[in-house]
Amino acid sequence: MPKIDAKENVISLENWTTLNDTIMGGTSQAGCRQTPEGLLLEGEVVADGGGFVSCRSPLLRPPLDLSAFSGLRLAIEGEGRTLKFAVACSDGLMGLTEMIPGGLRWVTPVPTQVEGTSVVEIAFKDLQPVVRAKPVGLPLRFDSSAITRLQVLHSRFDEAGSTNPGFRAGAIRVLIHSIEAYQ
Repeated sequence: MPKIDAKENVISLENWTTLNDTIMGGTSQAGCRQTPEGLLLEGEVVADGGGFVSCRSPLLRPPLDLSAFSGLRLAIEGEGRTLKFAVACSDGLMGLTEMIPGGLRWVTPVPTQVEGTSVVEIAFKDLQPVVRAKPVGLPLRFDSSAITRLQVLHSRFDEAGSTNPGFRAGAIRVLIHSIEAYQ
């Protein structure tokens, strides 16, 4: 179960699973697994019929409370791709947004360097609500005290539903070294 280490503010990368475009008829094949260096997502991204691969945390029950923090910092090797970081949280609306097919997620782009480790800070205030890569225009509020899932994706669509200029089909290898909360 992902948790935050109170001493170092690090989110656990244990028990994350793969979610690929095959859930919507795509043919991308990728898997994620824990390695000594971090969480590794590797496989093949196929643009037609979906165009995404991802690693996501288990459902966080009880939700993770990060209200004492401003955001999350990722240390990630991403081959120069623009990834997406998605966060699900309880909505305070009796769970109505969790009933939306595809689920409401709070998303932001994660640009990476071609070589080496990119360190990217994701401020909670910059996360945008989306459902299936489409922006949501409802007046929703991100709740950092009730985070229910984290996800790292490589998708042909960006957070606004447009074509991701940092998308690249073919072999993929993304290594998430760490995710930590910052103040």
